[in-house]
Amino acid sequence: MKISPDHYTPSDLKNWQGRKDSLANERYFQHIRMINLREQDINASGAQAAIIGCCTDEGIRRNEGRIGAKEGPDALRRQLGKLACHHDKQYIDLGNLYCPDGDLEQTQAELAEMVRECHAQQLKTIVLGGGHDIAWGHFSGLTQHYPDIGIINFDAHFDLRPILPDARGNSGTPFGQIAKHCRTTNHAFHYLCLGIQPLANTNSLLQIAAENQVKFLTAEALHENSQQSQIDLIHEFTKNKSAIYLSICMDVFNEAIAPGVSAPQPLGIFPDQAIPLLKTILQTGKVVGIDIAELSPPLDQGEKTSRLAAMLLGTILECL
Repeated sequence: MKISPDHYTPSDLKNWQGRKDSLANERYFQHIRMINLREQDINASGAQAAIIGCCTDEGIRRNEGRIGAKEGPDALRRQLGKLACHHDKQYIDLGNLYCPDGDLEQTQAELAEMVRECHAQQLKTIVLGGGHDIAWGHFSGLTQHYPDIGIINFDAHFDLRPILPDARGNSGTPFGQIAKHCRTTNHAFHYLCLGIQPLANTNSLLQIAAENQVKFLTAEALHENSQQSQIDLIHEFTKNKSAIYLSICMDVFNEAIAPGVSAPQPLGIFPDQAIPLLKTILQTGKVVGIDIAELSPPLDQGEKTSRLAAMLLGTILECL
């Protein structure tokens, strides 16, 4: 596996700590095995999924957003490790990728290679961001095993922006890059986005979504429509898919509970709206990759957003 030494560090044990209540392994930090890819290959023995941190702000910087998401992966690990774990599943932590030289494309390619290798060993992947540009790297690894994968994204933004001439990809372009890849490889682009904020997406982006037959629900629809109608939409979207890639951008949530993001949303959704939908998606048994993006600890207040992200991930792992 080719990873630049400047782009990688193994995970730090300090990020996986928690209270030991008994002799049993009752918290998430006790279900993690760390692997240093500088010293050993990926060993999937006994593990269900691999955790990969992608500590990047470059895509957000290019997108003229508020940076800080590069600190997200370790903050999420620290919060997840403390949580009670009610199953005996095991996970491996492969450490963090970085982008110190501004070469986001190389970091995305390295992420794709790590994801590809994990799935070659029957491991599901959990990628912690970082800006939402992690989606392009994550998808690029997944599509090598699941070419017709369906994508469900909880997000205030479509992230379908085209890459302009003389520009590069950023945190607003990953699903546009995926759509272009699907056209190039003659695969269908299956994309469902939940939590869209119309005031955060231009008419041109709505047009791109229409042209690509993107299915979506606005945050207002999630607030007002029946939960059963939302679940029905998810069942309709997933029924003919053999694999699902689930992505969560933390800016989908109301800024009162998720202030630590690049683009906070005063009209965002709440956990009690998202969690039943997440459980519905996971109960299909088709989810092969999950990522959580744009958690930005320097912009957070009292670690609200970090704790929410960890609670969401803990809920996901219970169902995965």
